[in-house]
Amino acid sequence: MPGGGPGEDSMSSPFDARGVVRGSDGVRRYLDLPPSMVAVLRTSADRWPEQEAVVEVGGERLSYAQLWERASRVAGGLRAAGVRRGDRVAIRLPNGVPWALAFLGTLLAGAVAVPINTRLLDHEVAYLLADSAASLVLDRPDLPTGTPYADLDLAETDLAALFYTSGTTGAPKGARTTHGNLLGIVESTRRIRPLPDGGVGQRNLISVPLFHVTGCNSQFLSMLHVGACAVLLPAFRTSAFLDALEGERITMSTSVPAIYWLALQDEGFGRRDLSRLAMVSYGGAPMAPELVARLRAALPHARLGNGYGLSEAAAVVTYLPHEWAESHPESVGFAIPVDDLRVDGPAGELLVRGQNVVDGYWNNPEQSALTFVDGWLRTGDIARIDAEGLVTVLDRAKDMVCRGGENVYSIEVESVLAEHPLVGEVAVVGVPDEVMGERVGAVLVPAGFDPASFDSAGFDSASFDIAAVIAHARTRLADFKVPEWYGLRPEPLPRNAGGKVLKPQLRTGLRWERVPRRPGAVVRVPDPDPDIPKGR
Repeated sequence: MPGGGPGEDSMSSPFDARGVVRGSDGVRRYLDLPPSMVAVLRTSADRWPEQEAVVEVGGERLSYAQLWERASRVAGGLRAAGVRRGDRVAIRLPNGVPWALAFLGTLLAGAVAVPINTRLLDHEVAYLLADSAASLVLDRPDLPTGTPYADLDLAETDLAALFYTSGTTGAPKGARTTHGNLLGIVESTRRIRPLPDGGVGQRNLISVPLFHVTGCNSQFLSMLHVGACAVLLPAFRTSAFLDALEGERITMSTSVPAIYWLALQDEGFGRRDLSRLAMVSYGGAPMAPELVARLRAALPHARLGNGYGLSEAAAVVTYLPHEWAESHPESVGFAIPVDDLRVDGPAGELLVRGQNVVDGYWNNPEQSALTFVDGWLRTGDIARIDAEGLVTVLDRAKDMVCRGGENVYSIEVESVLAEHPLVGEVAVVGVPDEVMGERVGAVLVPAGFDPASFDSAGFDSASFDIAAVIAHARTRLADFKVPEWYGLRPEPLPRNAGGKVLKPQLRTGLRWERVPRRPGAVVRVPDPDPDIPKGR
């Protein structure tokens, strides 16, 4: 196994690790947790039946007793429709009470939830449905209902969900998430923030999509574990986000940096009563130190925290508590209590093992063998770990662009752009952005280019129809994957001896131009600084 960096047993941690044991396989686990997420919900419904459990902003409000009753009826409806233990049930719904009932109802039926990114195009969704062999798709708010049912015999080893992620091959892969993986995350989330015993009175605004592990596992399910309230924002608008923080008496918020940036930009932010907001966490995209400082100044009464995770670890892997957020804003924090971390050398690929780490990908033994090695998850992220155990992620080995918390994998975008006859070569990189963390940038070498036609900056807008190339991309890619910046090169892409494109060299001296917007398109977030961005 790779070594050379700090060993997993030599690292310190500020988190409560009581009741964590190491099994014969070397993996750390919590003792005395319920056997499944179904048992977790049953326990919460018994302990806090009248406590508010789930609220949809502008919609329904359910107590724990109501949540159990409604979810068990959905489970009964699924059983009546022929769904059995282990069957996959796809969920293609926006944030809201129907999504919550669909997910929990699927688990109560003993089935496997397959959350679907609602921004994907139909052919992208079709691939996920075929790969997972989903027996049913829940894409309407009027969910099937029947006689209440709950499979209380589920164990930690039973599969609970497939959270699809894309890899370096561009093909989506379903992370095989068990009930044990979910239990590891919900208990870790309680400890790292930390939450008061029971969590009653805590109200967490979930402004990120529930189809992601951050929204579902480390927020929604974690609230149900401790008797807190999950407040679901159906769609993000800055005003709706701020209205919910104030009107729903929110005490906790976890979101991507772009959302906090937009909130702070709102002219009415200073007039909001956010005195109850005691905990603000962020992650999913790089967070500029200046934005951390602005959050601290705007919310002096709130604890800040930075999290890092991935679908293959069911959500969070490390967390930077408030006490370190100001002095180490570049760090993603310490390992959660059940995780061991390793790096290959002083700085190398970050490796993770723990109760929350899945055992592989659904129906994909080849990629599983490459990613999960000797019990360790190869994250594909280059990191360093200091003597205190603080982790700093330096780069992404998988050439992933993280756009406002949405992972965009370069090879998928490159493959689509390369189909267009005007494109000779293409490489996709992240363009740093104050709002989104990164935006998608495409470096293009025109087919049959004439170097004499390019100006000294390597760009000639008159000789290349970028609008046609982007129009093609929009027919094949979800909107967040379509490049927003592009640059033209008057020479072939730089490659190493093995033919791999040397992307760091592409960013030197390249002139970025903004992709023309689609006619009639709605601008969802403000443009970044109008100056041409510098690639990194």
